[in-house]
Amino acid sequence: MASNPVPDIPLNDGTTIPQLGFGVFQIKPRDTTQAVRTALEVGYRHIDTAEMYGNEAEVGQAVRTSGLTRDEVFVTSKLTNAAHRPDDARKAFEATLDALGFDYLDLFLIHWPLPTRYDGDFVSTWQVLEEFSRDGRARSIGVSNFQVPHLERLTAETEIVPSVNQIEVHPYFGNEEVRAYGRAHGILTQAWSPIAQGLVLDDPTIVDVAEQLGRTPAQVVLRWHLQRGDIVFPKSNTPARIEENFRLFDFELDEATMERISGLDRGEAGRQGEHPDTFDYLPS
Repeated sequence: MASNPVPDIPLNDGTTIPQLGFGVFQIKPRDTTQAVRTALEVGYRHIDTAEMYGNEAEVGQAVRTSGLTRDEVFVTSKLTNAAHRPDDARKAFEATLDALGFDYLDLFLIHWPLPTRYDGDFVSTWQVLEEFSRDGRARSIGVSNFQVPHLERLTAETEIVPSVNQIEVHPYFGNEEVRAYGRAHGILTQAWSPIAQGLVLDDPTIVDVAEQLGRTPAQVVLRWHLQRGDIVFPKSNTPARIEENFRLFDFELDEATMERISGLDRGEAGRQGEHPDTFDYLPS
């Protein structure tokens, strides 16, 4: 590939992030190294993992053996729900760096706010991430699954504005209130579950658009995300699908098509994942 078509978009801290990445959620550790290697060979330069995915070590191995230099690959990980207390968060971050075999992360996130755990205190957790930002071990810091009130509390009580908020977004659940808050405060939206765990791929509107354009339903939905300005990181174990999901930059959706897809939004009824106000899972 002569040049990488993925745009780097600016974060509020002066760094940039590739708008299209590769996710490894639910990819078994034994399959992760090969999947990430394939993604890097295709042209992805942004890998999204998490402590709770259990495959950080395999991501690190893939990056180290890819033939690319460390600064050519943007790597994100996320704090486990089991380590929100400040000292625990520090230890968990060290464990992430050790597992990956890196001396820094490009982006580190609080995975869930857990407002019903830890006496509702995610502020002290965020202040630990601010430490990682200041000492350079996390080039950027952000959050995941934070609702507007959670973000407002960080604004009121801490110093660094999150660079991103990784939230559930797809055509059935636009999550527009949280996205709008991010736009107003310089927080980029990263869309997880971008195809609603596959549910939107059979939607008649999506299928119709795909047939008109000679594209797959997944390509159409991922292109919709990109044109909305969000960061997206589809995941797959299948080499052909990994490559297919990368081919998003040689076509565009016109305004009417964008509106058709956005019109599929079902509001809260379209949410597929857990609600951040009540989700309280702690890994054992």
